Amino acid sequence: MRYLPKSDLERRQMLDAIGVASLDDLYSHLPKDVLLNAPLNLPAGQSEYEIVDYFRARGAENANGYANFLGAGVYHHYRPALVDAVVSRGEFLTSYTPYQAEISQGTLTAIFEFQTMMCQLTGMDVANASMYDGSSAVPEAALMAMRATSRDRVLIARSVHPEYRETLRTYGRFGGLEIGEFDYDRDSGAIDVPSLEARVTDRTAAVIVQSPNFFGIVENIRQAAGIAHARGALLIMVFAEAVSLGLLEPPRDADIVAGELQSFASAPSYGGPFAGILACKEKFLRQMPGRLVGETKDANGNRAFCLTLATREQHIRREKATSNICTNQALVALMATVFMTVYGKEGLRELARQNLSKAHYLGGKLKRRFSGPYFNEFVIHGPESVNAALEKQKIIGGLPLARFYPELEGALLFCCTEMSRREDMDRVAEAFA
Repeated sequence: MRYLPKSDLERRQMLDAIGVASLDDLYSHLPKDVLLNAPLNLPAGQSEYEIVDYFRARGAENANGYANFLGAGVYHHYRPALVDAVVSRGEFLTSYTPYQAEISQGTLTAIFEFQTMMCQLTGMDVANASMYDGSSAVPEAALMAMRATSRDRVLIARSVHPEYRETLRTYGRFGGLEIGEFDYDRDSGAIDVPSLEARVTDRTAAVIVQSPNFFGIVENIRQAAGIAHARGALLIMVFAEAVSLGLLEPPRDADIVAGELQSFASAPSYGGPFAGILACKEKFLRQMPGRLVGETKDANGNRAFCLTLATREQHIRREKATSNICTNQALVALMATVFMTVYGKEGLRELARQNLSKAHYLGGKLKRRFSGPYFNEFVIHGPESVNAALEKQKIIGGLPLARFYPELEGALLFCCTEMSRREDMDRVAEAFA
């Protein structure tokens, strides 16, 4: 009964207990103009079967059976059936936060394996137990760099995901962080090196670069790191398309890596829930927010796992906390762990190759806007009206970039993954022709 509305008798008993005759008397001390004297303007309740019918009708409106060439931070990849078979087990699906290591070894082991795989993918020394998503991982990395360098300014490339930059500005507004941007090269689509060199100073805590960037261009991380390090700044490398790490050189020249793992078995599902990641070199370990699971031994000398670091407000004084992030995306991170385990090293490499080859097949048939090397996304010249024509053929087209970059009016961002079929790519090329 605890979740059901109180009965009239129970309301009467409560009013009697506090010595009030009616609900009107209970609220009599409030000004009349703030009291609601009419029912809420909401439709009447529905029965369970009416609600089920309603959502079935809404589900039928989804774009089922459509070919999808939309990326921009959320990618359409195949989800192995084994992922849901594992994460749907009650031990994982309903598990509580793993404070008590003696009863949480399964969850802690899975997180430890996740951290290990993230280090292998990124070339970093240590990774945390995951973040809320890629957009929150970026400002957390920036604040982490600010603490590590005792500086208060970061520079972020305009070619970083626009919504990641927006989240960074929100954090920075109240986190004492000054944020500057540097431009991208209008020909290659990569970062504009002179723009970066002109803006980085001795006050700069970190330079933030995404690769592949929002335009799909693969950046020269080593060059960017050299420019940042020359002025004592850190380099934060960001990724939104995790599959690219199966083929591209790990960003070992970076100091901190922040990214989004949606590509690893998380369905687009209207934008979440996803899982972010922070990884770094060992010397920055104690500035890392969130949780970190470590290996230890139990009382009998057996291999065991526990929460090694959790520099957050629930565990230490607020003024010493690295962040107010209080948890991690354990279940979504587990999806990513199962995904990486199913594919393995060679499988991830082959998956990345398929993404690369399919994007270059379609990109070779269209007029690309940028000349830089690209992975599975690319910008093309073309009117937004082409998307309407493609939709009639049950094809979801590219993202109009003028929404985020006014100077790119008439440019669309297209993405190809292993799910893209040759016949659909040919139809896209025909529509633009």
